[in-house]
Amino acid sequence: MIFLDSNVFLRYLTPPIDDATRSMQEVAIDLFERVERDALDVTTSEVVLHEVCYILSSPRQYGNAPSAFVPSLASLIAFPGFRFPRGDQALYGRALELYLEQPKLEFSDAVIAARCEAAGHTLATFDRHFDAIPTVQRWSWDMPAT
Repeated sequence: MIFLDSNVFLRYLTPPIDDATRSMQEVAIDLFERVERDALDVTTSEVVLHEVCYILSSPRQYGNAPSAFVPSLASLIAFPGFRFPRGDQALYGRALELYLEQPKLEFSDAVIAARCEAAGHTLATFDRHFDAIPTVQRWSWDMPAT
């Protein structure tokens, strides 16, 4: 099993700027083609996916809108060679969907929302942007704890 770091995703998803990044992109393309054919088993984590989303959307880095890269990233993690703990592949896919649909959410908040949806948790937070997600119930301070 191979664990993919964010720079492998970034080299695949962004245009090369020099010979070194062009070479890395060729390796990343080959790797993801093998994952797509289920010829290579890989995994990653929500920390890596968060870093990829952060770097690609950061005005100080690439400055992309989520709509410019989320569909490609979601497709990659759905490749047959990706191996995740039970339920995480669907959870990450849902988090990317929420990140794309809710412009005020950072990817980390989208993961939190997806985890709350999947487990039926009530969310205790001061962040009001979760109110835009009808499937996430926010805990109210006057609610009894259960």
